[in-house]
Amino acid sequence: MGSMANSDVQAAKRYHDGTKHSYASVTGSQHALDWTNQPQPFKTYRSLEPISLPRQIEPSSVPALDALAGREPDAESVQRLDFSTLAALLHFTAGITKIKRSAGGEIALRAAACTGALYHVEVYLACGSLAGLPAGLYHFAPYDPALRRLRAGDWRGALVEATGGEPAVAAAPVVLALTSTFWRNSWKYQARAYRHAFWDSGAMLANALACASTYGLSARILLGFADQALNRLLDIDSDREAAVALFALGRDGSSIPSPHGEPAALRYETEPLSPSEVDYPLIREMHVASSLETGAQVRAWRDGAAPRPRAPSAGPLIRLASLDGSERPADPIEAVIARRGSTRQFARLPISLAQLATMLDCATGVIPADFLRAGGGLLNDIYLIVHAVDGLASGSYVYHPEFRALELLREGDFRAQAGELDLGQELAADASVNMYMLCDLPAVLDRFGNRGYRAAQMEGGILGGRIYLGAYAQRLGATGLTFFDDDVTAFFGPHADGKAVMFLTAVGRSVRRGDKGSAA
Repeated sequence: MGSMANSDVQAAKRYHDGTKHSYASVTGSQHALDWTNQPQPFKTYRSLEPISLPRQIEPSSVPALDALAGREPDAESVQRLDFSTLAALLHFTAGITKIKRSAGGEIALRAAACTGALYHVEVYLACGSLAGLPAGLYHFAPYDPALRRLRAGDWRGALVEATGGEPAVAAAPVVLALTSTFWRNSWKYQARAYRHAFWDSGAMLANALACASTYGLSARILLGFADQALNRLLDIDSDREAAVALFALGRDGSSIPSPHGEPAALRYETEPLSPSEVDYPLIREMHVASSLETGAQVRAWRDGAAPRPRAPSAGPLIRLASLDGSERPADPIEAVIARRGSTRQFARLPISLAQLATMLDCATGVIPADFLRAGGGLLNDIYLIVHAVDGLASGSYVYHPEFRALELLREGDFRAQAGELDLGQELAADASVNMYMLCDLPAVLDRFGNRGYRAAQMEGGILGGRIYLGAYAQRLGATGLTFFDDDVTAFFGPHADGKAVMFLTAVGRSVRRGDKGSAA
């Protein structure tokens, strides 16, 4: 399972319990936003020259709903990764897709949803020589958009070593590294921001997986890596910014050179995030407690993960069928990501059962990740509160992906309860359906140690991100919401007893100008 710290799962339990929302914790909080100290939304290197990325991006012909299915390209269809394709994937994973202007100024909205629109996840990449881009270690800056080279030469060997010889890394021409700059999110969300490090990187990885599938590129998400070795390579202070995931992109036959040795400290100056930063020890403690130290520990962690047994259904199943034929939207993933937002008001209008089935198919397609094994099932179960889905009784449900079926837990109109569960937000009450990701956290920690907490939260973010994209592909609306942890578990009880909530996405028909909705 890895390091001794990772094996002491009391750390994850302490963090999770210590960052739960309850009515008392929310109403009793004295936390207020200090707008004079709000962090900058971008990491900006003061002295590094930009390498401009190609701006012209041709849309693909692959429908977004097909890209979201999570299919690995076969050997004949694998494409060679070039600079322009890499630029497109970076843009649609972490780039700026629209500018929102208001009296308070401008917000550069990104390709993937992020808690509070605070955009704390940074993207780096290590690559061999690509046409138009020399081998190196780079930081992606979405505001230019451009790459900035941190280290010259091919550093992928260091990533192979840090991942314990992970084959996907050894074969990848490009490996992305995602980090979270904790303060940029904890400014608003305090210690709970560590959850968001994985929610928000998971949402970005949902985009990246869909783009990789569209472009015919193999991909694999990696949570197993030697933390300090990777953070040293990226030259980041892991108390303030830390690696949370790797993304091996593409596959070619070129050999990766051996590691260069210990990477030298770079000490490049960056613009300060804000006048002062507030430290949240719970974040640092949880990150250290879930860290791995060597490639050997990573291999043991990766190889020791047993498949998750599937729980049988207790009641009759409602089989689902996705949209097909002419009903199935053909918009490419680039168009869907470009128009995606976070819905601010739902119209209380119904969606169809086929639309819901299509989103669930999108969410639960194959996730190529080192914490999941083929046929082993997801870490999270999807629970639903259905308000307005044609052909489906209002009530609470659990989804069984292996059967593509819903199990009714309790029938009834739960709009009011849904709003109460989600911190009193009308969005949850007005949506057509709310989809919650819950996991058996003790079982996950038993399999993966504290690092399993990272995996469960990130998987929740990936599932939520795919639901977002599946909704917008069908021209529906979606938004991520937060929740009263234990109250959600109790609501879905006794079926969900002992489970922990990882993520929530609300879906419905967005209110548009002139659309007043209905009283449904």
